Amino acid sequence: MTEVKLHIKDQIVSTARNIFNRYGFKKATMDEIAQAMGKGKSSIYYYFKSKEEIYEAVIDHEAGFLRKEITKAIGQHENPKDKLKAYVMTRMKTFRKVSNFYDAIRSEVLNHLEIINKIRNKYDREEITLLQEILEEGIAKQVFRIKEPELTATAIVTALKGLEVPMIWASRKENPEGQLEQLLEVLFYGIIRQ
Repeated sequence: MTEVKLHIKDQIVSTARNIFNRYGFKKATMDEIAQAMGKGKSSIYYYFKSKEEIYEAVIDHEAGFLRKEITKAIGQHENPKDKLKAYVMTRMKTFRKVSNFYDAIRSEVLNHLEIINKIRNKYDREEITLLQEILEEGIAKQVFRIKEPELTATAIVTALKGLEVPMIWASRKENPEGQLEQLLEVLFYGIIRQ
């Protein structure tokens, strides 16, 4: 694909992202995306076959952004404990910026879309694998005392998913960083006195 075509495709994805943010997947239309771009609907169909295909591109873009932010944050640390902390903090903060991706992986309304289930499964696998690598490094460096890193990674990812909505609402209050720090205290040290 030529550079011009890639640029136009990126513009469509960017515009569609805003439309989906505003109206949600179900209510957004190809007409609205085309109108927001100042193009005819047939121009959009030249690059994407359907609204679902555009939505997939939007979700993929946002998932890539989230992945990049987490990888960058983790890469700034040597200690596995600091990497785990960077992972959690960045993940929770960045989720607020990728609302289409968040909706896609959490919304029951979108369950009928096969592509959404593929994206959910792919992202879950990637996230567990990334976390498992951090945990295994921590075990090797004797920072973590974990017997089953894959199970632990799955448990942490599951816990974080359950905390996403409360943490996103908490971010609207004062000191969301402090609340994430408290979450990390429980994650690292549990609730039992040592």
